[in-house]
Parts: sequence; C-alpha cells; structure tokens
Amino acid sequence: MRWRILALFSFSAFSSGADLPEDGQSSSEVAKVLVDTVAREEIPGIFGVITSSEGIIALSSAGVRKFGTNVPLKSSDLIHLGSCTKAMTAAVIARLVVEGKLRWETTLIEALPETKGAIAPGFHRISLWELLTHQAGVPANAVDWWSYGDLPILERRVALLKEALKRPAPHQRGKYQYSNLGYMIAGCMAERATGKTWEFLIKDRLFTPLGMMSAGFGAPGRIGEVDQPWGHVRAGKNWKANQSDNAPALGPAGCAHCSISDWAKFLRCYLPKGPDIRLNAEARRRLVTPSGAYAGGWVIGKRAWAKGTVFTHSGSNTMWYATVWVAPSLDRAFAVATNSCNERSHAICDQVIGRLIQIDQRSH
Repeated sequence: MRWRILALFSFSAFSSGADLPEDGQSSSEVAKVLVDTVAREEIPGIFGVITSSEGIIALSSAGVRKFGTNVPLKSSDLIHLGSCTKAMTAAVIARLVVEGKLRWETTLIEALPETKGAIAPGFHRISLWELLTHQAGVPANAVDWWSYGDLPILERRVALLKEALKRPAPHQRGKYQYSNLGYMIAGCMAERATGKTWEFLIKDRLFTPLGMMSAGFGAPGRIGEVDQPWGHVRAGKNWKANQSDNAPALGPAGCAHCSISDWAKFLRCYLPKGPDIRLNAEARRRLVTPSGAYAGGWVIGKRAWAKGTVFTHSGSNTMWYATVWVAPSLDRAFAVATNSCNERSHAICDQVIGRLIQIDQRSH
C-alpha cells in the first residue's frame, strides 16, 4: 500500500457527499474547478467537498467511473479512503478506551500475551498510543500482507504480527516511522480486548452511530460492473482501470470506502459542533494531540488560512488518492478524492483543495 504524508506546507483536502449542499452557487463553482481539472490533467474522475459542523456547503464530482466508458461519476458514488481510514481506527480505539476495554498505555504483551515468545523482546512493551502515532519502531508493513489467507481474519492478523516482529526493531522506538503494520497491530489489540473483528467494531462504534450507511471495505462496487467508480493506474498515455485493493488483513490501516458525504459525517466529529460519538473530553483531546507531528490518525499542523490548527491526512491504495484537511477554527473541512493514482495525484489534490478554500473564503 502506498501512502504519503502531505507536506505541511501546502494546501490539501477532505471529503463528503449525499447531504444537500447549503449553497448551490458554491457547488457550481466547485463543479467548474473539477471539470477543468479532469480536462487539464486528463484523469478519469475527481470529487470535491466543503463541509461545516452542520452539513455540506458545497459538493460536486466530474469525470467517469471507468476510463474508456461514458458512465459519469455521481457525487453519491463510493470513494476509497486508503490511509484516511487510520483516523477512523484511532477513533474506534478511543471509544474502547472510554469504555474501559483498553488504555492508551496498554502494551502489546498485555493485550496479546501469547506473542511474548514469538516476537523480539524489544517489541514487548510498545504501547497502543505509540502504535497509533507511529512511534513504536515496528516495520512499515507485514512481510506479505496476503499470507495466511486460509486463517480467519482474527487469527490471520495475529499470525502476520508474529511473523513481522520476529526480528529486532528496524527503527528506533520513540522516533516517527510511518507504519501500516502498526495500525494493524493496534487493530489486533482492539480485537482481542473485545473478541470482535475490527470490521465489526468500526461498524458498531462508528459507521452505524454516524449513519454512514454506504461505508464498507475493499474496492467499491461489484466486480466486473461499473455500478461504482473503478480505481486507475497510469498505463503509458492511458489509464488502466482496476478493482483490486489492499489485502483484507491491512484493514485498520487502509481498506475502508464510503460515499464522500458519509466521510463528511465522520470528519464533522472534529469540528466544533460536530456529532457526538461518545468520546469524553480527554479522549477527544488525545486524538488530536500529536507525538511529534502525528496524533490519532492525523498529521497536525498550523496554517494562517485556517486561523490555527489543522488536521490532515492523505491515503492511497495505489489506484485511488484521497486527501483531507480539517480546520476547526473555521468550522470547515475540505477534501478531494480521485479514482486514479500516479505521480501527479498529490499535486492535483493540493491544487483543487486550494481552490476550494478560496471558494469558501469568497462566500464569507
């Protein structure tokens, strides 16, 4: 899985989608930006959204679901979130902390005592919070995410954990090192604490309470159908459509999909008057308090245009690219997602987000 932290020095995005926008004019302006972007960059399609605590302000999409067809994107279509799933996993774990099922300081060996003899001693005391902030020193990925496919998902993730942690830590504990594996391990700890899969937990603690009815896992749509957008990779001068995804075991790190409007329902949890997902003040604070520059699924920084702190992330399964910026002081979140991925995707999303911010600023 390819992932890239957005440079904290550039514009970027966030997403949403089925609610009716408050301002039709803003949506028209966003639509023009997206249409122009598809034409200029020659990409299959793109989504853009602006939301506040109270709902979507502007939302649109442009392009097609699959390169080589004339099936247009709809603003209610599903998008793949890639590593933007991580903030959701961290929020679910925060729920479990509030419920008393886990502590931020819970260690790997406390949660999964049977791993003690199977993993290197340097990993025994790594904590849940270190895993969520990429400070645990664990490898970036499993040895092979597709291994142990014959095992049930709970057992598969533990088997991948043991295999990946057999050797001493490749990175210094306490130093930032981005890790999809770390988020899967955090997911394992949540699974062991509850006896439920991460997939069940995120539906039960997040998707259902927030009304994210479109949310699911893996590539959007039915295989072989064009009922939802396909992902795309560059193939020479054209795009190659693809419906594959990360291995299911990687789920807590980056396998969720949903409509952009349902994503907005989650993002509003980080805005001043957003929905309550049964987190106390300490848990809400912890999720956005960084160790270094990274907190619970978010890169944390400051921006003049945002009048203070921003939370941002980017995600890709190498066939999609999604980016989000949340600006609590403005009561705004901005997002862009494209059903394509190449070396230009990051810059394209940055440019479109900058335009969304300008559109929003002009309307006030």
